[in-house]
Amino acid sequence: MAREVKRTILLTGASGYIGRNIVEQLGEKYRFLTPRHKELELLDTSAVDGYFRNHIIDVVIHTAVVGGSRPGEHVAGALEQNLRIFFNIIRNQHRYKKLIVFGSGAEYDKSRPLRKIREGDFGKRIPQDEYGFFKFAESRYIECLENTVILRIFGIFGKYEDYALRFISNAMVKNILSLPITMYQNVYFDYVYIKDFVRIVDYFITHKAKKKFYNIGRGRKIDLITLAKKINRISDQPSKIIIKNPGLNKEYTCDNTQLMKEIKHFVFTDFDKSLLELYEYYKGIKHSFNKKEFITDKA
Repeated sequence: MAREVKRTILLTGASGYIGRNIVEQLGEKYRFLTPRHKELELLDTSAVDGYFRNHIIDVVIHTAVVGGSRPGEHVAGALEQNLRIFFNIIRNQHRYKKLIVFGSGAEYDKSRPLRKIREGDFGKRIPQDEYGFFKFAESRYIECLENTVILRIFGIFGKYEDYALRFISNAMVKNILSLPITMYQNVYFDYVYIKDFVRIVDYFITHKAKKKFYNIGRGRKIDLITLAKKINRISDQPSKIIIKNPGLNKEYTCDNTQLMKEIKHFVFTDFDKSLLELYEYYKGIKHSFNKKEFITDKA
């Protein structure tokens, strides 16, 4: 019997939080190309063209991004750099079969509350922030491309994320270090566990998407105070919860009906189970935490 040939996937941003999880969970199923910056400068058009010429690639998963959506992640010139990277990949579309791009709820303009926002609301407003505008421009261009899909992430959590910035991991690490769990203001998010997200990515690697865009969410909102209380319940010793400002910040949730119609019978990991799993992971690496990182609170 002939041996099945694994798909070859070019994964940009493989050293990042999401990229590491993808390789870890799917590394046995696919052959991943994960060039580091010194091996492939994505801003260099000639270098990117040469890489595609020299490799047979079935799928590109584009996770690399300069900067991010939070103030602490801002990088000067990020908009131009991200667009250049995107178009350096797109110009080689004749050299791969499928492109999966990770979008963001910020594409819908998060200067206002996003409450169970639908894919059909895309384009009704132009994002006010630079990161959202970049993702918006990416989506606008992808609308006319074949074999390309955007997965719009709202909230995602799991191991390897930056626990200095990301609330769930930040709260867990603070609890383990016997520090208060702090938040700027309470707010509702729609969080997806990283293991579930990778399962969704796996589906789109192996299936032809019926639509161009999919909101990635559980379809259930949860606020930060509730999350903090859940973390306290699974902890060895509860932390004090400090909320710096009263009331609610702008909601950031999505309608996931389109995703659920696409991936029938998909079941998300029980939320409490996923929190416990992540908490146990952090307990296992608590020796690596530096308490001084949290003296000036970044949450």
